[in-house]
Parts: sequence; structure tokens; C-alpha cells
Amino acid sequence: MNAQPAPAKPSASVVVIRDGNSAIEVLMLRRNEKIAFHGGAWVFPGGRVDVADGADDELEIAKRAAVRETLEETGLEVTVDGMLPFAHWTTPVQLPKRFATWFFVAPVTGTPEVRIDNSEIVDSAWLTPARALEMHGRGELELPAPTYVTLLGFSSHAGVAGLVQSVRATPVQRFVPRLVPIEDGRCTVYQEDASYETLDFHTPGPRHRLIMAGTHWQYLRDF
Repeated sequence: MNAQPAPAKPSASVVVIRDGNSAIEVLMLRRNEKIAFHGGAWVFPGGRVDVADGADDELEIAKRAAVRETLEETGLEVTVDGMLPFAHWTTPVQLPKRFATWFFVAPVTGTPEVRIDNSEIVDSAWLTPARALEMHGRGELELPAPTYVTLLGFSSHAGVAGLVQSVRATPVQRFVPRLVPIEDGRCTVYQEDASYETLDFHTPGPRHRLIMAGTHWQYLRDF
């Protein structure tokens, strides 16, 4: 008998952005290597929904969790009204620890002081999406798959205003990936991919997948 997948715990993640000299900058945080889930990786502020975040509308609860987690991890005060949802990610069923995570974007102005706790979070940096992706490609910065895909999507925006306008005009994208083992790495396929049901990497048809081979990652999306 197959074991039931672990439940996906509600959580929230916040992409804090500001205008840089030539492109937007994103606040990235490095998680303590001792943490079981993505230990040592560079991520956006966020965490699990707490009882104190309420028990009414799912999206509003996630927003309140996002505000709380951002303050705890960075010392920055973002507001519920200032956050825009743009994606929702669910951890693959094959993994032992799973989350159902709302992703928000939260613009800030100026050069706010970031105060990390040096416990769960051990480092922080403001990086352009392109710079973070370059560092990842050189093996200097570890990224989880949702973080990588998010940075890739944001990398085409030169300013906060344009990104916000794009987020407002685009429906929330839902990602429910499935893992497919491949030679020298792994691949996550998404609902629109021809391999999503078969889990056969070579199934002909549309592609929506992230191929992860070492530090060489390739995001394919046919639509």
C-alpha cells in the first residue's frame, strides 16, 4: 500500500523589492544550514501560517503571516495592503515535508535597514534578479526551485512600477510540481507539461518544466 503524502502546510513568502540603479533589487535571505528544509539556501522572507494569523479567508491569513514573518526575519514592516499575490506553490507529493505557499510581492522605498536574527537567517543581500541567477549558475548561491523561477520571471523588469503593473494584470499562477528523476539531476514538471501525468520525461507535447542538472538549470515554458 502506498503511503499517503505528507500534508502541505499553509505558508507565505514575500518578495520584497525596491528600485535599483538599472533594475529592480530583491531582498534575499540565507537560511541557516542546520535547518532541515532548504538549509543554507537563499530565499525570500516567509514561513508557515500561525494560529495568530487568523482563521477566515485563506489569502488574508497568508498576507498576515507574510507581514509577521517579514518583520521577524528582516525587521522590515510591510503591510497587508501593500502586498500583491502573484503565485501559489505546493511542494511535490514525493517530498516528506510539504508546504502550500502563497507568494507576494511587496515594494519598499529608499534603503530600509535589514535586521536579521542570525539564528534562522544568517545573511541577507539586495540583489538584482539577474545577479542572483548568475551567482546561482556559478555555484555561489543556492536557490530553491520556486525562488529560481520567480527571479527568472522578475528579471525582465527594470523598475518596481512596471513589475507591479504586470503583477496586477496577470492572474495568480499556481504551481503543483511533480518530480521526475533525470540523468545527472532532477526535473520538476508542472500541470501544463505533457509529462505531468506520465512522469515520462520524453513524453511528446507541450513543455512546462524546470530541469536541474548541477548548477545548470533550464526553465522551459511553451505558453
